[in-house]
Amino acid sequence: MAEHLKENGSVVPAKIKRMGEHRPVTVVLGTQWGDEGKGKVVDMLAADADLCCRCQGGNNAGHSVHVQDKHYAFHLLPSGLVHPECKGVIGNGVVIHLPDLFKEMEENKLDNLEKRLVISDRAHLVFDMHQQVDGMQESGRGQKSIGTTKKGIGPTYSSKATRNGLRVSDLVGDFHKFSDKYKHLVEHYTHMFPDLKIDVEKELEKYKDLRERVRPMVKETVSYMHTAVAENKRILVECAQSTILDIDFGLYPFVTSSNCSVGGVCTGLGIPPHVVGDVFGVIKAYVTRVGAGGFPTELKDDKGKLLLERGGEYGVTTGRPRRCGWLDLAMLKYSNMVNGFTGLAVTKLDILDVFEEIQVGVAYILDGKKLNTFPASDDDVQRVEVEYVTLPGWKVSTETALKFSDLPPNAQQYIRTIESHIGVPVRWVGVGKDRKSIIPCL
Repeated sequence: MAEHLKENGSVVPAKIKRMGEHRPVTVVLGTQWGDEGKGKVVDMLAADADLCCRCQGGNNAGHSVHVQDKHYAFHLLPSGLVHPECKGVIGNGVVIHLPDLFKEMEENKLDNLEKRLVISDRAHLVFDMHQQVDGMQESGRGQKSIGTTKKGIGPTYSSKATRNGLRVSDLVGDFHKFSDKYKHLVEHYTHMFPDLKIDVEKELEKYKDLRERVRPMVKETVSYMHTAVAENKRILVECAQSTILDIDFGLYPFVTSSNCSVGGVCTGLGIPPHVVGDVFGVIKAYVTRVGAGGFPTELKDDKGKLLLERGGEYGVTTGRPRRCGWLDLAMLKYSNMVNGFTGLAVTKLDILDVFEEIQVGVAYILDGKKLNTFPASDDDVQRVEVEYVTLPGWKVSTETALKFSDLPPNAQQYIRTIESHIGVPVRWVGVGKDRKSIIPCL
């Protein structure tokens, strides 16, 4: 471990290496319940990227990027588009609500955006009816609600799986055939939900306009990505949500509807595994989540409220307050098992500056036995006892740190504790909102 860290000791914001030196695809993904600050890490790495790609999810999540006095909120657009020389790809694994996509493009006002964005013709479309159904399904769960954003993501992936969904290729193809397929989908949902109100003709008129606006950005992205790899392009993949929200590996059923662990990169972009190189996991220095379900290290006291307020822990997409708790290294070990991280980024360390002592969860105990994984059952997650280690706080501001050695010794110890438990080097530490506030970790 020490030798490995020494080799990476003089880390600067990593350059995405070209083919021949290394595998050309770098992946950034979340390790917890999302909201770890992936946008900041993507923004840093995208400065040296040719392509920044989304591979799964929809506009049910958000990544924030702060550039000087400007704030960007991304939901469907890849965060790397902040950099004028970077192109963006929305892959086949993403589900797209076109009205919201164009609204997001207009709000973020990025230069030359429509010429820099590529949308897969295989991506599925989210319709307003999907969003209505999402809300109906969630309200019908009562006290067993999942906490969905009601953006229609789950119903759209359901349409995809039951093979009555519509793709971007349908929209930009024969519009009469698209109309027939759309009406068939409407019949499917109105049969299931008689109270569903859909003005079919009005919706089709809307999509007749949208198809012309989206058409110039649509490409067959499997060959597009293949060409990018062959031409030694530097490719950055920005995953949405996080490992513990993954449809397979997350805390089911309190999960999203896509694979937001590393496997979703290949299925969501049509690239082979051997082109994937670095996989960077992003960790918030504490843990947050929205919605229902177990949360072993949750703080329901004043310390939790302090994390909420200091961290501004309100959802980018929904504005909902997040539940807050201590860092959970048992969860992080499991995330590493699934994803095989080559490096970690720890964000929002500065939020912990005011604590006298900081606890870190290091293991789960269930029915008297220490677990070596994250439980599949929410019932078990609700019952686990957490084994903690208590670390001294540092009680000084870290916000002015420009390099790892500028951090107070106890903050450095906190980072080294993460490394020693996970066995993966921490490459960067975030100590504020601005670009300059993510520092290399020596």
